[in-house]
Order: sequence, then structure tokens, then C-alpha cells
Amino acid sequence: MIELGIDEIADATAGRVLGDAAARVTGPVVIDSRLVVPGALFVALPGEHVDGHDFVAAAVAAGAAAVLVAHEVDAPAAVVVDDVQAALGALAHEVLARLRASGPLEVVGITGSVGKTTTKDLVGQLLAAEAPTVVPQGSFNNEIGLPLTVLEADASTRYLVLEMGASGIGHLTYLTGIAAPDVAVVLVVGSAHLGEFGGVEAIAQAKAELVAGVRAGGTAILNGDDLRVAAMAAAAHGPVVTFGTVTGVDVRAQDVRIDRAGRATFTLVAGEMTAEVVLRLVGEHHVTNALAAATVALRLGLAPEVVAERLSAARAVSPHRMQVTERPDGVTIIDDSYNANPDSMRAALRALAVVAGRDRRSIAVLGEMLELGEDSRERHDEVGRLAVRLNVRLTVVVGDGAWAIREGAMMEGSWGDEVVHVADVDAARAVLADEVRAGDVVLVKASHGTGLWRLGDELAATEVDA
Repeated sequence: MIELGIDEIADATAGRVLGDAAARVTGPVVIDSRLVVPGALFVALPGEHVDGHDFVAAAVAAGAAAVLVAHEVDAPAAVVVDDVQAALGALAHEVLARLRASGPLEVVGITGSVGKTTTKDLVGQLLAAEAPTVVPQGSFNNEIGLPLTVLEADASTRYLVLEMGASGIGHLTYLTGIAAPDVAVVLVVGSAHLGEFGGVEAIAQAKAELVAGVRAGGTAILNGDDLRVAAMAAAAHGPVVTFGTVTGVDVRAQDVRIDRAGRATFTLVAGEMTAEVVLRLVGEHHVTNALAAATVALRLGLAPEVVAERLSAARAVSPHRMQVTERPDGVTIIDDSYNANPDSMRAALRALAVVAGRDRRSIAVLGEMLELGEDSRERHDEVGRLAVRLNVRLTVVVGDGAWAIREGAMMEGSWGDEVVHVADVDAARAVLADEVRAGDVVLVKASHGTGLWRLGDELAATEVDA
């Protein structure tokens, strides 16, 4: 973060200063006292299970220059505010305004029901080779993670890439109020958080808030393959650039091919210019993410051949997202267990089928897709049916919330030994210990809250006796 005096922080957050009025923050803004370094600002967020105010003493002992709190605390320098979370957003808004006033800075905002994190990672890799770039780690995409990412930027930052998530109407309006993007990307309107939104049309309405929140004169980059996304052009205040595989879009993937390892190759077409892209990421669905990232880079002035070269070199950065491990014992692990919804579940199963092909055994370890509401049983049933259609040799269904996957597989015609339902991760681990052998391809996929990602970590690090 840029250096700020405690009085400037108080002004930005409508707070009042307690203690040393001459204190200056010269380090990062953190919400975890274990990450405090000398000169940092510690933000004491109240939490569901822990309260940041309980760690103020630890933050001060570690060298925090000041703390942002909701009530008086024992600290040499503090800013007291009514709402710590809102104050964090207000501080990020002020810092971003100062950075924009002091030099060239392009803010890229990315949303969509699936693909946000991968696209964010790709955009980051394309732009970081060009100029200093700030990209969030993992999925820092909410009302806490986004301002923390903004506050990582300093005077040297040329590109600020922000992932913007929403689980309800108004969420993206709040985030764009903190950091209005110069370039806004909408990937897909799918069925993630369907239970919270209440329907796909509500999801589309929420995602369109990013387009409406673009900075004056900014660009909306929209997926022309998704009709709901394409319709968001009506909400744009400035230029609209489209991407996809259909004719008529501005940036297109042509002649898409998938190799035996599940990786896509395509011709990137932008106007009269073309370039070949060979992705290292596994899964045909990454073509959409790559096109979105390419469109951002092209809009920001990179040449198509440079974009294609950097896309072809890009790798998976965030863990548990189609992370492929080739184990020494000949087993391939596809760990896509960070999160799951019907769209990403279908994409992961198709990737499993491609990688396994006809000569390797495919095993899908599937947990519950959370936040689907009243459609949950039907959506899980559909996943089980798809697993059968894709000839997945063994489907291990984990947890009571995912039981309808087994039901769907059985109704689609699966024999009893092709699908098994187990109670928890420990039981799934035991099944795999007996079943997995050299040459198998194992997919692990579930919502993060199920904890199945832990099994993904174990499988990627463990050899199994053939």
C-alpha cells in the first residue's frame, strides 16, 4: 500500500484517531495478526468464530504501526470506526483514487458463475510480463478480499486485476463502488449460488452490475457464446468487445482441438490477425477463460502474437482448480475440488473422460455442490447421469448431500459396482486405497465447504501400490 498517515486513514474511513496522531503506515494492510510486519495496518474484523479485536495486542507486538478497530483498544495508534468492514472498503476506494490521480493505472474486473479465478490468473500472467501487476491470491473476490487486493497496489502498479464474486443482488454494485473497473469482463451466467439467487435470471441481473459499474469511458468485455452475457451490452456506458467461438464476435477461437491430455489448441482470431494458442491447462472449458484473458490483453494494447505466446506458456496458478498431477506410480490426479456447481461439474467430468480415453480407467470422486437451493436434488441427479453417459468406470459419491448423484447414475443404467456412496472423506479414502491402480485417472470435485479438497491434496502427494 502507499504510505499513509493515521490522520489520512481516519479521513478516508470517517474514523477518529486514538493515541499517536503522528503514526504512519508504511507496510501492508492485513486482517491476520500472523501476517503483520513492522509498519503494517492491522484491520480488526469481527468474525463469525473469531474477533480481530482479540488479536490487536499480537499485531502491535509484531510491529503494526496502527490498527483499524470498532471500539477503543490498548494500542499506541488506532483509528476507531463504526463499521470496520465498510471502513476497509472506503480506505481501498481512497487509495485507488490517489493511485489513479498519480499515474497510469488500469483496473480489470472479472466476474462470472464459473472461471473467474482461472481467468484472473491468466490475465495476471499476460499483463505481469508487460508491467507491474497486482493480482489477488486464490479467490479474494468478496467485500473483504477485494479491498485487500486493491490495497496491495502502489505507485509502481500499472495493472490491477480484481476478481469480483457475487452471491446476491447488489454485491457487485458494492464492489464496483470500491473499485470501478476500466475493463469489466463477464464470463458466464450459470447456476452457481442458485439457491441464494433464486433463479438464473437473478444471477444474470447480478452479473450485469459489473457492466453498469464500469468507470466512465471503460470497456465491457462480454462472452458472445452466452446469450445472457451478450445481452448485458445494453447496460454498458462505453465500448463493448465480445469474445467467443460463434461468428460475429470481436475475438474468436477458431479450429478448437483437444489433445489426449485434455488440453486445447485453437487459432486466436482478432480482426484480420490470427495466432495459434496451445494451452497447458486441462479442459476444453478453459478456451472461454483464455479468450476472455486474451481480449483483455488485446484491449490493453498487447499484440495478438504476444498474447498467444504468453497464453501458451500460462500455467495453473491457484490450487484445486483442474490441477493435474502425474504421480510416479502412473496415476493421474485431476484435482478440481476448490468449488463446484453444475456447470463446472459437467466440464470436469468431460475433461476426465478425455484424459482417460478408452485405454485408462476413469474414477470420479464427487461431493456435494452447495448453495443450489430447491434444485439441489435434480442437479446432483444430472451429474450422476452424465457420469454414466461419459462411461466413468467408478464414481465415488461422498456425503449425504451428494447422494442424488448415485441415484442419477443408477437410474441412467449404472451397475452397482460402478457407483458407490460413502458417508465422508475418510470412507472415500478407504475406497480409493482398495480401487486405485497404476494407469487410472482420478477426478476429485466438490464444493470447498465439503472438505473434499483435503483428499485431493493427499492423492496428489501419495503413491498407491499397483
